[in-house]
Amino acid sequence: MPDTTTSWAAGLLAGLSLLLVGNCSAQSPAKSNDQTEKAIAYRTPEQGTAVAPCLLDIYYPRDVQDFATIIWFHGGGLTSGQRQIPPQLIDQGVAVVAVGYRLSPQVKVTECIDDAAAAVAWTYQNIEKYGGSNQKLFISGHSAGGYLTSMLGLDASRLRKYDIDANTLAGLIAFSGHAITHFTARQEQGIDRKQPIIDELAPLFHVRPDAPPLFLITGDRELELLGRYEENAYLWRMMKIAGHKQTTLEEIQGANHGGMAEPAFPLLLNFIRQNTPPIKTER
Repeated sequence: MPDTTTSWAAGLLAGLSLLLVGNCSAQSPAKSNDQTEKAIAYRTPEQGTAVAPCLLDIYYPRDVQDFATIIWFHGGGLTSGQRQIPPQLIDQGVAVVAVGYRLSPQVKVTECIDDAAAAVAWTYQNIEKYGGSNQKLFISGHSAGGYLTSMLGLDASRLRKYDIDANTLAGLIAFSGHAITHFTARQEQGIDRKQPIIDELAPLFHVRPDAPPLFLITGDRELELLGRYEENAYLWRMMKIAGHKQTTLEEIQGANHGGMAEPAFPLLLNFIRQNTPPIKTER
């Protein structure tokens, strides 16, 4: 089994208190003085897109400076789902940008990825207005959101289109995302979801040594969707072979595809704290 920087048991135990604090604080947001702004358009009609799906919500702390930001992409197979700020990330001293994006079959998978890239670019260009730092941007998401995370961080051309250097991202945390070509992209080509391929729409296609820190988290290999753990294990191995020194793989024992997200959030927060300089608190 691949070595990891954290064990699931240790990470979960260490993170339980974070979840309890986050959940309790979320019930009384006035104490934290945090703020949420909703339905912000990150694309315009002039860009040739339908604005309605291309909205984001931003939750951010008001009592810290230069905070880290998690750009969160929802799951749903690139065919369903909607933007949501995970409650586990509330009152943790970080901002969360929850992104909505266009979905298949209304658009192709390439356009889903492009929407995600545009949302990252918007965050990079605007987060300082809210008090954050664009040098502390982390991308994360579950399932389809995990796939988008890895694609944006590894295929540097996606963000380069918006004049953003993918290597300036502080980190990538993919929750049970495809490492091979996404099954919805395969379906567009008439390929069965059980037939794996690796092409330019696969994170594995873009393995490189100079990518941002990458944290791959999956559920139990015996309970996950198809070969989701094995895909990520292969990506972990190939990143290591390519010379990338900051790729970590975590398998959450006893958790299926949907159930792995809850115990993964403390691991995400721990990863961010390990990869972010101390933030300054206003006095």
